Amino acid sequence: MQPKGLPQRITEIAEENEKLVSTDRTILVPEWFAHAIGTSSEDRFIEVEGSRIHYLRWGQPGRPGLFFVHGGFAHAHWWDFIAPFFAEDHCVAAIDLSGMGDSGQRPKYTGELYAKEIMDVCSDAGFVGRPVVVGHSFGGFVALKAGSLYGTKLGGVVVADFPFRPPDLQQEQDSRRRLVRPKNTYPTLEAALARFRLMPAQPCENEFILDHIARCSLAKVDGGWSWKFDDNLFDGFELGNVAEDLEKVTCPLAVVYGEKSALFPREVIEHTAKLIGNRAPLISIPEAHHHLFLDQPLAFVKVLRKLLVDWSDPAAAVPAGREGF
Repeated sequence: MQPKGLPQRITEIAEENEKLVSTDRTILVPEWFAHAIGTSSEDRFIEVEGSRIHYLRWGQPGRPGLFFVHGGFAHAHWWDFIAPFFAEDHCVAAIDLSGMGDSGQRPKYTGELYAKEIMDVCSDAGFVGRPVVVGHSFGGFVALKAGSLYGTKLGGVVVADFPFRPPDLQQEQDSRRRLVRPKNTYPTLEAALARFRLMPAQPCENEFILDHIARCSLAKVDGGWSWKFDDNLFDGFELGNVAEDLEKVTCPLAVVYGEKSALFPREVIEHTAKLIGNRAPLISIPEAHHHLFLDQPLAFVKVLRKLLVDWSDPAAAVPAGREGF
């Protein structure tokens, strides 16, 4: 189900992305991308439950809040080319969840702790009103968890390509998540960049985006360069009952997925549609895989803009009398 007014397929924007590829398949750097990553952001840090949490902020405090949450083993700079599209009208923030990016590590990570990190950063960022939280992949789970625990304080939650799997498929995926090999150290930056891979693996023609993300994913360490995440990130991590979390979300909700996402086979799409029913739009972005805003960034921006407009309508607001931010 698409939100009212959004074209059933956003192929015209997918075609805009395709124009960035020359006839010899050389990837060009488009002007919009150069402008976006050239837009200044502010590095900020706060303490949450004993861990130093880093986040980026674009735009001026005192505006409506828009909050981005990255996926597993990722970081805030995944949003460098998306966040500036909204900075003229919003105060925009992107977090490094603990154990990833430039945030501190913890002995143990939980969905509840991650949800608190989101809410504490929202309190620090200077948002006006209830912010909208957008989470990709594992970040979609974290955004959903925040919506289930703090929904009356949020203006909406967008879950981007986090699959609502049937229980048997979820158990299989949980066991795979824990099988993470220790990360390597590479002698040079160039050697490390050559090893950058998307997880799960997928094609992505926008090499200028991959290069930017890869460079922001590395830190200088003893002996060379390595990735900025905790090897023990998912040791013992439990998603819990995602369907129950979904039921507890009290703010507007949308689920967005890539048309070609390996995480959204037909059975997952059907299961997701059954779970959310008519309470939330289920939006497919054409020609996009799991990392949908890397594949089709302009289409992703268009979807978010439409949702923000829809949710700014008083009819979509949290009922009067409920707690705000």
